[in-house]
Amino acid sequence: MHIHILGICGTFMGGLAALAREAGHRVTGCDAGVYPPMSDQLRALGIDLIEGFGADQLDLAPDLFVVGNVVSRARLADGTPKFPLMEAILNTGAAYTSGPQWLAEHVLQGRHVLAVAGTHGKTTTTAMLTWILECAGLQPGFLVGGVPMNFDVSARLGGGAVEGFAQVKEEPAKRAGDTEQSHPPSHRRPNAGYFVIEADEYDTAFFDKRSKFVHYRPRTAVLNNLEFDHADIFDNLAAIERQFHHLVRTVPSTGRIVTNGLEESLARVLHQGCWSEVRSFGTAVSDFSADGEPHDFAVLHRGQPVARVQWSLGGVHNQLNALAAIAAADHVGVPADVAAQALASFENVKRRMEILAHAPLKTAPDAAAVTIYDDFAHHPTAIRTTVNGLRRRVGTARILAVFEARSNTMKLGAMKAQLPWSLEETDLAFCHTGGLDWDAAQALAPMGSRAQVANQVDAVVAQVLATVQPGDHILCMSNGGFGGIHQKLRAALV
Repeated sequence: MHIHILGICGTFMGGLAALAREAGHRVTGCDAGVYPPMSDQLRALGIDLIEGFGADQLDLAPDLFVVGNVVSRARLADGTPKFPLMEAILNTGAAYTSGPQWLAEHVLQGRHVLAVAGTHGKTTTTAMLTWILECAGLQPGFLVGGVPMNFDVSARLGGGAVEGFAQVKEEPAKRAGDTEQSHPPSHRRPNAGYFVIEADEYDTAFFDKRSKFVHYRPRTAVLNNLEFDHADIFDNLAAIERQFHHLVRTVPSTGRIVTNGLEESLARVLHQGCWSEVRSFGTAVSDFSADGEPHDFAVLHRGQPVARVQWSLGGVHNQLNALAAIAAADHVGVPADVAAQALASFENVKRRMEILAHAPLKTAPDAAAVTIYDDFAHHPTAIRTTVNGLRRRVGTARILAVFEARSNTMKLGAMKAQLPWSLEETDLAFCHTGGLDWDAAQALAPMGSRAQVANQVDAVVAQVLATVQPGDHILCMSNGGFGGIHQKLRAALV
């Protein structure tokens, strides 16, 4: 089958393209403003990319168009369609479907799906869980909204049946606190294997306004956290909670829901109704909790130590992500100590505190090195936890935060008042304001002289160059390409 993907360079659609290619389909796709790492990955797979959404792509005559949620029926100021290809598809009656629907029908059917949902940490936790299952010998398929560095691809079909993990799956010994439901026999039946997927609450497509994750029908569902986000499609937190409950409704009675015990919003979700086994993490009374610092901690199962995680990651948020992954892996028979051993070699995901440079300044070659990081954080809570994780690692060294308010929620200004709070532990903050309709300088005013704004990327670079000192840590945060600011800073500084 030849499929042509609209919006192919999004993290989800790019992963879907990789799966379709691996399954033997001919894959082409189009997008606008493509940027790494997804564009690099797709080209490496031999997938042809077309810039833009021109109607002439209808001449490719694919068997099916797969439509990403970046596509809409919007029109430009002159009245012409923003996505001419979509209009041509509709006008000619060509076959089309959404990405999540295609995935459900062609990849997930018949598998034990482990889905990771949440406002923050979905990508990292999905990568952690996938690596745990890989190290346990389960050969999982996966689709991660990024590129996990343990695999260097964002998606694969995987292999092996559920019965394949003899090391653990042959009647695992009971541990303290286990119940008869901990590893029910239904989880050991043969099927097409395991598939771990990042489960996004954003809508499916312009013609299907359900959250993506309702298509996945997981047997193991992680509810990592839940805050207000996506102000462009959700009116309030209650609306998002309702979508999360739609996900809960799809988990079978033999399934497991892994939930963050620290989140009142998730408690409200489960209070609406739950028909599956529930395991919690995060609090002292949770099924799975931690004792120790985020980079070195004991894993407790119902208060009893069962494993120890010692790894290179920092931040309380990653400690919670690890607990969630361990609890989900436990559902398919992977003991906590096996999971912890896997996490010791976990290499995180590209653009998650990824170090792009660590070298002395050109102007001070004999002085302490400057470190430049790239991170995907864009929601105020994610920015705060990312900064806190770096602060724990670098102590009193200066942190220079360089960020853009690029997500739809931030562009609307829905959370602008939280920015000073999110940047509280930084020494200096530099905000790119291009494309904003609200006053970022006013929103950051509580930070005083510690915050600077500029509406051009080059101007932000100039601001950083004027203030950087030996030993500084420059943390770049964006969920987009950020105008290549990372490369510009690296070229100018080191």
